Order: sequence, then C-alpha cells, then structure tokens
Amino acid sequence: MRRAREEVRPVAYDFRLLFPVLLLVGIGVVMVYSASSALALKKFGTEYYFLKKQAVFALIGSLALLICRYFPYRLLRSLTYPMVVLALGLLLAVQLSAWGVSAGGSTRWLRFNGISFQPSELARFSLIIFLGYSMSKKGDRLKDLYVGFLPHILVLGAFITLIILQPDFGSVVILGAITWIMLFVGGARIFHLSASLMLLVPFLYFYLIHAEYRLKRIMSFLDPWQYSTDEGYQIIHSLMAFGSGGIWGAGVGNGFQKLFYLPEPHTDFIFSVIGEELGLLGVLAILGLYGIILWRGISIARNSGDEFGSFLAFGMTLAIGLQVCINMGVTLGLLPTKGLALPFLSYGGTSLLMNMASIGILMNIYATGFKKTK
Repeated sequence: MRRAREEVRPVAYDFRLLFPVLLLVGIGVVMVYSASSALALKKFGTEYYFLKKQAVFALIGSLALLICRYFPYRLLRSLTYPMVVLALGLLLAVQLSAWGVSAGGSTRWLRFNGISFQPSELARFSLIIFLGYSMSKKGDRLKDLYVGFLPHILVLGAFITLIILQPDFGSVVILGAITWIMLFVGGARIFHLSASLMLLVPFLYFYLIHAEYRLKRIMSFLDPWQYSTDEGYQIIHSLMAFGSGGIWGAGVGNGFQKLFYLPEPHTDFIFSVIGEELGLLGVLAILGLYGIILWRGISIARNSGDEFGSFLAFGMTLAIGLQVCINMGVTLGLLPTKGLALPFLSYGGTSLLMNMASIGILMNIYATGFKKTK
C-alpha cells in the first residue's frame, strides 16, 4: 500500500456505506422487538423491555458513528497504547472486581450503576487500531520474526488469555483470525503464520478436552439430532425456523420458534427469527446489505491515502465480516455453536456501539484520506 497525495472529498458521507448500516439497524430494532416480546413479557412484565433498550442503543450507536466520522482517524495513532491498556484493564476488572457480571456460565460483562459493558468488544476495537498502527510503522520489517511478527502475537496473547478466562471462545476466534489475516495482508512471512497455526493445535486440543460441554458442542455440530435435548437443541430449532420460513416467511411477529423454543432469539439467534419471519427473500436482502457494507469497506481500504488508514479500514471491515460469517454459520449449522452477536441486528449495546463507531471511522477515512485519482 503506497502513500499518495491526499484530498478532502467534497462528499461528507459515503451514503453507499451509511444507508445499508442504518437500514440494518432499523431492521434490527424491529426484529429485536419481534423476537423478544414474549420473553420480555414473561420476565419483565412488559413486551417492550428489549425494544426500548435497543432503540436507546441505536441512538447511542448513531451518536458514536457521528463522533467517529468527524474525529480525525490519524489521531488514533497517539491513542493506540492507551486504548490497549484500557481494554486490558477492563478485561482484568471483569475477573477481579465486584463489577464483573456472570450470565449463562460466563463472566463477560462489567456493570456500573445499572449500565452493562462487554470489554471484549473494546478489546477487538483496540487490537485493530494497534495492528493498523504497528504494521504501518514497521513496513517491510513485518517479515522479521522479532520485529514484525512476535510483538503482534504477544499483544494478541495478552487479550486472548484474559478472554479465555471469561470464557468467550467466540471472541478468541475473532481476535485470532483478525490478527492472522491482517498480518497476512500486511506481508508477514507465510512460514511464521503457518508455524503459529501449527503451534496452536496442541493448545486447542487441551482447551477442548478439558471441558465436557465443548466436546459436546463439537459432537452436536456433527450430529445435532443425537444431542437434541442439550447441546444440539439450539441448532435444531434454528434449522426448524429457517425451514418453516419458506420463501416469503411467516410475517413479522408471526414466528413460532421464538416462543420459548429457540434460546436467545433476540441475540445470538436473531438471524433464525429473520429466516422464519422474513423467509428466503428477507435473508437474501440482509445478505445483500452486508455485502454492500463489506464492498464499501474494502474499497475504502484500497483507496486510502496512507497505510495506517488502509490497515485500519481493512481491519474494521474484516471484523464486521467475520462476525457476520460466524454468526450466520452457527445459525445455519455450518459452524459449532458460539455466542456471537450479528452486527447491527442482534440485541446488545456494546456490540452495536463498537460496530457503529467502526463505520464512523471508515467514513472519516473515506472523507479525509482518499488518494487523488486522475
């Protein structure tokens, strides 16, 4: 990625990026209400509980997008290490402080005065900024083991160690994949990247065999109907939702699997509810919107006027794409079950906030860091 002369574009916003994002967020608010109304009524006495919170999250996320759009992305260089330290500190606080909150057998959240925050989302955001800054600074030295490879792996290792303690294997996979792919794109040696994967195999094996539920997840992925009452329950009802949706869908609000059959219908499995209520056409429309976002993100990365902007845009786009692929892969039975939100659609404030901030950074790169074209 070569440096080039820069210009401020006359258009303040990349509407080809902004419109799909806002449309997905709007669809997400509607589908979160549809997926969660029965659950909210039973647990909180009002069917609007999750709807109200998601609407607030959407407003806060839109504000984050706006702020990041006008915050010069180059200033993130000077914030790289403070953000890494902050993210590590918050991950430590999850385990060591009284603010750590447990749910579903995991401790992944911090709660201050009734406000919850998931530090692993900030960890992903901070890691991308660190990788973009470090890789752009080192240039051709990325091929050097001790300068261009190991420092990035050490920072990744610090994040992964704290996230595994939660445990949150889905976030570990995302962080590892982001680091590996960004280093590959940046020009790190294939031998170093391949060797790191080989060295990772024994740790993955140890991690799997020392938790029965993880082995069951792998086995239920291979044959969910054999484990239909426990680990395979989620994927079976997810597939039933897609199957009953047909081409046109049952209609918004008319889904059946969300009625206490499909666990977490408004978070990890909201794509299943979309498949049942909006059908194949709705699923294809969602895929098309994500496709436009990824296309615009890669275009911005390719045309950025400096390497930091290129790596940063690529990393932000890659993170969104990986989340989409893994979440959809899980709901369709193509990947083992992992707790991972679907960007812009799933219920959750931290995920929506960080993904909207990422879109704001992409639009700032678009507006201020594009190469001049002849």
